[in-house]
Amino acid sequence: MPYFVYKIHPENRLEYLESFSDYRPAKQKIREERKALPADSPLVIRMMHAKNQSEAERLLTAPRDNRIIGDD
Repeated sequence: MPYFVYKIHPENRLEYLESFSDYRPAKQKIREERKALPADSPLVIRMMHAKNQSEAERLLTAPRDNRIIGDD
C-alpha cells in the first residue's frame, strides 16, 4: 500500500502532494514541506497509508473520536 502526502487547508480541504511506495521518502517529503511552512501557518502536512487515494482522503477527513486514557 502506498503512502499519500497531503496538505490540509482550513475547513479540511485536502491538497494532494505526492504518493510514495516506501515510508522513508514519504517522511522526508513531509519534513521538507513542514520546514517550508511559516510558523503561523494554519496548514497541516499529513501522510496516510492507504490502498488508494480516495481511501486516504476518506481517512483524513473522517472525524476522530477523542482518545480515552485509563478508566474513570
